[in-house]
Amino acid sequence: MNRVTEPRIPRRVVTGVSNGKSVFISDGPAPNAHAYASVPGHLTSVLYATSAKPSLPQGHAEQAPPQILVTPEPGQTKLMIVVFPPDSVFATVDPAAAFEEQAVHIPGLIQAFEPDAPGMHTTDTVDYDIVLDGEVWLELDDGAETLLKQGDVVVQCGTRHAWRNKSDKPATMCFVLIGAERGS
Repeated sequence: MNRVTEPRIPRRVVTGVSNGKSVFISDGPAPNAHAYASVPGHLTSVLYATSAKPSLPQGHAEQAPPQILVTPEPGQTKLMIVVFPPDSVFATVDPAAAFEEQAVHIPGLIQAFEPDAPGMHTTDTVDYDIVLDGEVWLELDDGAETLLKQGDVVVQCGTRHAWRNKSDKPATMCFVLIGAERGS
């Protein structure tokens, strides 16, 4: 098995307005980042969320508390960072334990995953996906896939897909999920 290091918790800086002046509302580790005991080297974090019609200035309340529903309603957004360990790590985990832990930390999203097709999932979102570090394969229906490297961007338009890390190093991605309505 590959030696897996603990993923770094993302730092999140949020600005706002107080007494008419720009201020830092928060600056520190993302409050809902979770490194998975059941999947060594795997991390998820929703860094921020907006309503369907956000107003400014934003409030000072936490916008992405732990266990926030990950899948946004139409017009809402969620900003996520995900660290994917190599697929060889996923191949060694207990699927039931992983699902149980993920159900707590990425509610709504984990339920979109297909039990009979590991990693494959579909959400009612338009996603802007950016590879921050490493490389990852994007797999679509019928095994169609493309290799993505640092700096590559995917616009995921509500399609069935999976992320595959076929390398021996972690891959880190940033996702902006925008809730959408699926036509019939």
